[in-house]
Amino acid sequence: MNKKKQFAILGLGRFGASLAIALENMGYEVLCVDLDERVVERLSGTLSRVVSFDIRDAKALAQVGIDSFDTVVITSKNLESSLMATMLCKEQQVPEIIVKAIDERHAEMATRLGATQMIFSERDMARRLAKHLSSPNVLDYIEIDADINVISFYAEEELQGKKLQDTDLRSKYGLNVIAIIRSSETIITPPPAFVFQEGDKVFAVGSSAALAKFENK
Repeated sequence: MNKKKQFAILGLGRFGASLAIALENMGYEVLCVDLDERVVERLSGTLSRVVSFDIRDAKALAQVGIDSFDTVVITSKNLESSLMATMLCKEQQVPEIIVKAIDERHAEMATRLGATQMIFSERDMARRLAKHLSSPNVLDYIEIDADINVISFYAEEELQGKKLQDTDLRSKYGLNVIAIIRSSETIITPPPAFVFQEGDKVFAVGSSAALAKFENK
């Protein structure tokens, strides 16, 4: 039986606290750290393991066994604290170090110090909102990689009653349908003969160019 991953969240702002609560609700063990004792006290009734210390303190990180965690997520808004914690986690050979970046410069420095993944929550949310505002029919937009994106949209009238193989989603727009939600049923990788109905929520993957072409149709 596989051992459940263990997470440490360093920084309990809105993002860090929400992430910690979500992971705990999923049944994972989560160590939560923040310098502000008032924040720790406020969250102590919600989170199982929440402590207060300076994440720039190598001894404190060692005392909580930071090297035993599979993933450390550093969400501190303080640039110095974020970078120092990144370096210390790298020295402790934490396998996955995820840093919530303030800006591109922060991301570059954190990567050099050992971060394995960067999060740009405000930037990513802004991009998703921009996509939604510019394309009202697009319900959501997720950037998986530099040129791999997933969008969701409701089947428009021109799709309804058509088989997937008879639409131009792939041939003309370069979009591959990966899932359909119909009422309470989820259809993964629908077959070519799948017939669209009104109310179908469509999930499709494609390049940035493909999405732009589809949105401008």
